Amino acid sequence: MGKKKRWLAALLTCCMAAALLAGCGGGQSAGDKTTLKVGVTNFADTLEPTENYFSWVVMRYGMGETLVKFDEKMNATPWLAESWKIGDDKLTWTFKIRDNVKFSNGKPLTAEAVKASIERSFAKNKRAETFFKYTEMKADGQTLTIKTEKPSPSMPGFLADPLFLIVDVSSEGERDFAKQGPICTGPYVCESFVKEKAVMKKNPYYWDGEVPYETVEIPSIDDPNTRAMALQSGEVDMAVNIAAGDIGLFNDTSKFHIDRISSLRTVLARINNKGILGDPKVRAAFISMTDRKAYNEVILKGTFIPGKAPVPPSLDYGFDQLTDPNAYNVDRANQLLDEAGWKDTDGDGIRDKDGKPLSVDFVIYNSRAELPIYAEAVQADAKKVGIDVKIKPVDYNLLDKIGISGEYDLLISNITTANTGDPEIYLNWYWRTNVNGDNPQNGSGYSNPSYDALCAALAVEFDPAKRRQLMIEMQQILLNDGAALFLGYPETNIVSSTRITGAIMHPADYYWVTSAIKPAN
Repeated sequence: MGKKKRWLAALLTCCMAAALLAGCGGGQSAGDKTTLKVGVTNFADTLEPTENYFSWVVMRYGMGETLVKFDEKMNATPWLAESWKIGDDKLTWTFKIRDNVKFSNGKPLTAEAVKASIERSFAKNKRAETFFKYTEMKADGQTLTIKTEKPSPSMPGFLADPLFLIVDVSSEGERDFAKQGPICTGPYVCESFVKEKAVMKKNPYYWDGEVPYETVEIPSIDDPNTRAMALQSGEVDMAVNIAAGDIGLFNDTSKFHIDRISSLRTVLARINNKGILGDPKVRAAFISMTDRKAYNEVILKGTFIPGKAPVPPSLDYGFDQLTDPNAYNVDRANQLLDEAGWKDTDGDGIRDKDGKPLSVDFVIYNSRAELPIYAEAVQADAKKVGIDVKIKPVDYNLLDKIGISGEYDLLISNITTANTGDPEIYLNWYWRTNVNGDNPQNGSGYSNPSYDALCAALAVEFDPAKRRQLMIEMQQILLNDGAALFLGYPETNIVSSTRITGAIMHPADYYWVTSAIKPAN
């Protein structure tokens, strides 16, 4: 080991020891009850809510709110809209906007302001049209009317997506939304922002009760071990998504509160059907050689459920009745590769065909601790059957571009499957045929006419039982086609010091900093 590496190792050991010693008190000092400190992983370069998925951060940090909110059972409930109804034509939605709401600059929230904000989302982000398309939008006092191009059964859930959080469009000339944060209606407003740290201040005009803190400081601590140590030492009052290996550090209930739930997320590797994995036999072999039970129960210590289907078992969409034709079977994987003509002709341990090695690029990002672990486990299993997997880390903010362009063989993602209340958008985005760019999220080239027909039927079906059955049938098609490698389903958690109360993890991964989080006592 070189001098520099030895020095870094020694420094890291000292830092860890210091943090652990400081953590013995679990942050039990009185602390500053006017300031909340929250350790997170931040992926946003700016706070412009229509850029990339940065609206998630605007909402997570307590700035932004939408017309509709999800409760703890993922039911769409009123938020900035106090009620809504759909017309007999199944196209016309009417939303009643609350009377008592002001933006953080003191301007009243009107239907006209909501209309301008939704129009801005459509103008600035093409993803908006993948939720719904409208033919008319009208504002009259506190009444907003939206007429959709076709029936949209999940409309309230669509408008709960952070992309449609409501901003004061009229303030855009006075404030740089990207650098200073948008003017919204949430309990906190941005004072300063860089990717490494955000500082929020109390919104003096907040409409929904008392705002408990004068200041919220949100450092981005990407390394999960460092995030755990920061919570132990009292540097932060709460931390989002403590890693599996560290969760046991917080079992002392006199010092910490752990709120953990089975998430609505699926960790999956999208498979590019246009590349070397386009051969159905190679694709099936690749999925079959992955020991997902061992990945989740052994390597990730049981904090993830082994992957099988697109939608996790935490949602009632037929998980147990679905059949995985590519369940773990190394002998089958080897047989399929033999049948596909891939042999190890030169004895180097990697199969080849027509002078080309069986090698795939696995694109990952590292800000979620489990992703490189999964990738390395897949890489090790692949080597056993003669497939060379090259792991290629990228910055999170490149994922959307890579996913759309299809510049990958495998692309790992940790995806919320029910971000609009049910899995419709998720199943649509990633696997419905991309015709003339109308579904850009599907850059994989996957296409199945039967699947597309079910997508079309689901888009206009209002009956919950029929919607559920359609989504079960869609999942089975994806499994039969080996459309993706479904690796596992994570728990998600918020761990907080007992200095505070009200920090809970919601199934919808949007609500981190809320006015419900308060100093204890």
